[in-house]
Amino acid sequence: MSQPELPGWRWGPFTCRIPFYHTRFHWQEALQGFFVAAATGLALVPIMTSAFALSYEEAIAISMIHSILIGSALIFFGEPYAPGWVTPALPLVLSFVIGGYDDPVSRFQAMTALSLNFAVLLIVLGVTGLGKKFVIWLPDTLKAGIILGAAIAAVYRVFVGDGSTPSIISHQPVSIILACAVCLIFSFSLPLQKLREKYKLVALIAALGLLPGFFVAAVVGPMVGEISYNIEWGILLPPVADAFAKVSPFVIGWPSWDIFLSAMPLAIITYVILFGDMVTGNEVIRDGLRHRQDEHIDINPTRTHLSVGIRNGLLGLFAPFFPTQGAMWTGVQVIIVQRWAQGKQAMDSLHSGLISYYLMGIPLLFFLKPLLTGLQPLLYVALALTLMLTAFACAYVALSIPRNNTSRGTVVVIGAGLAFFDPWTGLALGVLATLLMVGWDRNPDPIPHED
Repeated sequence: MSQPELPGWRWGPFTCRIPFYHTRFHWQEALQGFFVAAATGLALVPIMTSAFALSYEEAIAISMIHSILIGSALIFFGEPYAPGWVTPALPLVLSFVIGGYDDPVSRFQAMTALSLNFAVLLIVLGVTGLGKKFVIWLPDTLKAGIILGAAIAAVYRVFVGDGSTPSIISHQPVSIILACAVCLIFSFSLPLQKLREKYKLVALIAALGLLPGFFVAAVVGPMVGEISYNIEWGILLPPVADAFAKVSPFVIGWPSWDIFLSAMPLAIITYVILFGDMVTGNEVIRDGLRHRQDEHIDINPTRTHLSVGIRNGLLGLFAPFFPTQGAMWTGVQVIIVQRWAQGKQAMDSLHSGLISYYLMGIPLLFFLKPLLTGLQPLLYVALALTLMLTAFACAYVALSIPRNNTSRGTVVVIGAGLAFFDPWTGLALGVLATLLMVGWDRNPDPIPHED
């Protein structure tokens, strides 16, 4: 018989669970989370310093605010998902913001517009229950084109760049190519899957996610002269006030209505991706519940819409950098649920495991100078890895959706349009191509396991 969910302090549809008081500390998850967060949480710092004119310390301060907001999903809102970025939307966002606006002020205003548009969209669709109906109404070809557009934009950002920013790979070509190759092979290679089943060491390396690629880059980079380390000791106090003065609409001014309007299609596109994350998260939890009859996990789409909406609203006001406030980090969710499913002796509660992974909401990483300065030369590697793994995953998901060759060709056209044109033009091209080439091919039941 399933037991009640882990208790906490209820406020509205949310549940606040205080670390160490409501939840236990699991060192296994905390150790993984510390190093994986170190490997990925700072990936946007090179973009913030090069294209948004922040200092390294100011970019660290903005990343710390992002981390605190992500942790709030678990602690203050009581979500049962491992929160993360809406990563597939990131390359589309960077193309829109960096390619469409020339100065840091207007770029941060565009980020504010995206975050606030997304927040309003989520809250409206969540409260009214229209979110699921909207995603079912969209045709499969258009949804696949949106996902493939993210893949194309990611590859373009890594290998080509644009007029205002060079390609990511140009900074450290050998290190980035080797790191991406290692991560793609260990994450997706079919021959390696057989070795993972046969050898525990290979399975262990594959389970480390981005870290093997980082390790290769960290070792090879200095050998080829692309990376040099200058590790400093001590504590860093991130200059939150200085960063706030450069990014917040309260200081730099609010976006114009034109910016809000031009950002709306990208908010809609991001919502389609986010909804897929929520459905995936639900299925991962349901699979775990087959083994954990002793704990009830409340899956509440309305709560998730509202919590992600509130976090994006706060993001747009205080540290605008879209889309860093999503519902779920799929790889982490799978890892934590797998251990939770092993029984109460392995993990007392799913919420305890999730909050432990996110270091109990305490952003230690952003205060430790040795770790920050040690990772600084590897941040372009982190960004490239994030985008390339996103590109590969998005590509195979997108190309698995179409049911005939005409639809597959149309998906490529839509993806290219979304990657290379502004969001309104790309979305209009996608709708037109879908109607003319395949018709409105919506699936009446695309998420058959959703409650």
